[in-house]
Amino acid sequence: MKNLSLFNKIMFVCNIVLACCTFMAYLLPFMAPKLFPFLSVFTLCLPLILVLNLLFFCYWVVQFKRQMLLSGIALLIGITFINKFYKFSAPDYTPADGDFSVMSYNVRLFNKFEWSEKETVPIEISDFVKEKKPALLCIQEFSNARDFDYSAFPHRFIFSNGKKIKTGQAIFSKFKIINTGNIEFPDSNNNAIFADIIKGKDTIRVYNMHLQSIKISPDVHDISEDINEIDKKKSEMMFRRIGKAFRKQQLQAEIIMKHKQNCKYPIIICGDMNNSAFSYVYRNIKGDLNDCFVEAGKGFGKTYDFNYYPARIDYVFADEKFEVKMFSSYPEIVDSDHFPVMAVLSDKKQQ
Repeated sequence: MKNLSLFNKIMFVCNIVLACCTFMAYLLPFMAPKLFPFLSVFTLCLPLILVLNLLFFCYWVVQFKRQMLLSGIALLIGITFINKFYKFSAPDYTPADGDFSVMSYNVRLFNKFEWSEKETVPIEISDFVKEKKPALLCIQEFSNARDFDYSAFPHRFIFSNGKKIKTGQAIFSKFKIINTGNIEFPDSNNNAIFADIIKGKDTIRVYNMHLQSIKISPDVHDISEDINEIDKKKSEMMFRRIGKAFRKQQLQAEIIMKHKQNCKYPIIICGDMNNSAFSYVYRNIKGDLNDCFVEAGKGFGKTYDFNYYPARIDYVFADEKFEVKMFSSYPEIVDSDHFPVMAVLSDKKQQ
């Protein structure tokens, strides 16, 4: 370091600080949010941290400086995290008999509160679903909408509550449903539901989850303006609120984990997790299931309308019994604050 210029010394100190933050972020998926709620917020920043490490690595490489090893090692250790953030390629998909598709979509109550000026949101969502023809459709923030046509699904389970406005989750299926249930989350309006579905000679359990929201505005400009106006105390309140939401998510994830442990069928989990793929919650809900984006997705897999940041907080997880043949997200569909995601699966026994 003594041979570095003053500017490069400052840059390397910054690089060291960044590397320390990076290694700490790598440990967070293994640390319960209830123990470290403030640190858990860093899981939201991990993609940015990885990008900064890449910039530092390139900065030192062009100067042929050995300091490149620091960020190089950080990136090498985090290669599995990079794969959850961005996929460079996806396998070629050839349709075959036995394939079936699973769609997950947070529809934001079909625009019941008119957040969008479009009056045709339920119709457009309905038309999109008809076009993609999923065999299984899991909807979060479902509310009865006269213009949403689910006649293509002869079997369905809708669980909703509320006095004036009924909201909840729904599972629509082209296969027969033989059992359903609701999983309550304490001290929360969120929940998860499940349905046992007969496909061929097999029974599959499908979970549809909607975990606690961290309540961050999707508009980066609005966030910047708010932060400029509020004082340090209010900023700390925002972090405490996020930490509290992460603690609730941890409890909700543990409830789902315990419930699925008693299931003897192959499992598919869909839904809005409201958390990143670098979190403790993601790691625990996924368990030994396959993340369909990681298996067969491409690009960022953006699922939430957050400006300038490709947030992926909606997931389809599938049992290892299934081959994940295709995965797509649809960021061009702007009828909700979330984008639909769909996976094509096939039973490995039939291959």
